[in-house]
Parts: sequence; structure tokens; C-alpha cells
Amino acid sequence: MRWDCQCLEYSCKMDRLWSPRNEVTSMALTPTQKPTREWPLLILTLGLVGIICFPLWQLLAPENAVGWGSWGAERWGRLLLGPEQIACYICFVWGCFILGSRYLEVRRQRQAFGLGLLPLEEGTRILQEDARPLQRKIDQLTDQRPYILANMIRMALGKFALSRSSQDVSETVRTQAEVDQGRLVTTMATVNYISWAIPAIGFFGTVRGLAGSMTLAEQGGEKIRIATQHLTVAFDCTLVALALSLVIMLLVHLMQREEEAVVIDCQQYCLEHLVNRIYEPEALGGDASSPPGLAHSHDHAEHEVKTPF
Repeated sequence: MRWDCQCLEYSCKMDRLWSPRNEVTSMALTPTQKPTREWPLLILTLGLVGIICFPLWQLLAPENAVGWGSWGAERWGRLLLGPEQIACYICFVWGCFILGSRYLEVRRQRQAFGLGLLPLEEGTRILQEDARPLQRKIDQLTDQRPYILANMIRMALGKFALSRSSQDVSETVRTQAEVDQGRLVTTMATVNYISWAIPAIGFFGTVRGLAGSMTLAEQGGEKIRIATQHLTVAFDCTLVALALSLVIMLLVHLMQREEEAVVIDCQQYCLEHLVNRIYEPEALGGDASSPPGLAHSHDHAEHEVKTPF
């Protein structure tokens, strides 16, 4: 009778596993903390700093100060256009294209949480016999498309099919998460190089401008005025390069945070819906081959033998 009940429970559970998309309205991940509202805090910071600094600037700034508003088209052209500036623009646009493609990939990876790869109903247990059917279900749902979450679940189920240990499955999930995180960090090498190369190109233009200015200054006379113009162009290269570097470094850090968050969410998903639902018969205690009553009577008999008259 007990065996029939277990078979019935197993068949009902497998019907739920193979149902399309597992129509579950609850969230796939349990939130563990409140998100930090970084952008509203940035707006608040800009407002506070602007309220304090702009009146002081208008009050303390000299009246004859030359600002950027008085520059002509020629001066703006020298600032924004040049060999080094164009090279910085090329690197910046290239890096933005790479980061944009990685952002689209992160959004595609997020879609895996809605595919119903694992049963999300409360009280569902996963037996060792469920591992292979679940792997086939994941292959059907993903259609052989690469997903970090699907690959992590597939590796964990393969380990569970062999070891039947939740600790081994948890270690497999942790190891696979480290592998995926390392792969994401490695593929950011080109963008990291671009973010370093942009200010280096700006400094190269500065050195070139300084060298040309010193050469002209040695000739004296009218060449000194031309040397001063070369100095202005030299520092313009550094200004443009540092401004672009600040923007692309911000994008790189935001992208790294999004990718790390995807891996962490995949790991949490596996812990909540796979590792914590693994059914281990040996965890109940006692010998699985002997009934509980027989084990209890055997312990009672040993106690009676050891007790002196």
C-alpha cells in the first residue's frame, strides 16, 4: 500500500512537471533586501549641490572671466576635432556597441526565469528519478539556446542523478556560478582595454602638443604665439579623452553589476527551487531497508540485554 501511494505521488508530480510553462503566478525569486535607489539619490544630490554652489559661483566669480559661452566655432573645432580626439571617439563608440550587445544578452538571460525550468509550487519535492526527465524538459524549453540558468540547472540535475546528495548539488551550483562569473569577467577584457586606451590616447596628444610647442618656442619671435596655440590644443586632447573615459567607465561598472546580478539570481533560483526541494530518504535517519518498528524493537532489545538484573 505504501509503495502504491509513492507511485501515485510520483506520477502526479511528473504530470505537474511536464505541464506547459508551469503556470505559476508567484515570483521565481524571493527578494532578500530592498534595492538601493541610486538614481533618485543622484538627482537629490545634484539638486542640493546646485542650490549651494550656483549662488556662490555667481557671487564670487570675477566679472571679466572668460567662459565657454564666448568661444567661437574655430575654438570649439580645435577642442573637439583632431587626430587624437577622433581616435578617442572611435574607441568610445566601439566600446558602447560592445556594452550595448552585452546588455541585450543580459536581458535575454533574464528571460530564462520565466520559462518554467523547475516546478515552483509550494511543497514540491524532487526525487532522483526526476533528474533525467527535468533535463529533457529543460532542453525542450530552451530549444538548445544558451542560458546561464538552464546550464546551471542541467549540471546540478546531472550531479543529483549520480550522487543523490543535496550537498553535492549545492557545491555543483556554486562551482558553475564561479565558472560563469569568470567567463563574464574574461569577456570584458576588450572593453576594459578600451576604457584604459581612451585616456592614454589623450595623454599621447598632450605629449605631442607639448613637444611641438617646445620646438616652436626655441625659434622665438612670432613662433612663440603659435607655440601657445599648440599648448591649448595639447590640453584639449586630454580634456576630451578624460570626459569620454568617465562616461565609458560608468557604463562598464553598470554592465558588470548587471552581469553579476544575473549569475547571483541564477544561483539563488537553483537554491530555492532545486537544492532545497531535493528529497533524500537517508536524511530521515535509521536504516532505509528495515522498518522503523523493527529498528526500535532492536534498540529496545539491546537495552534490555545491557541492563543488569
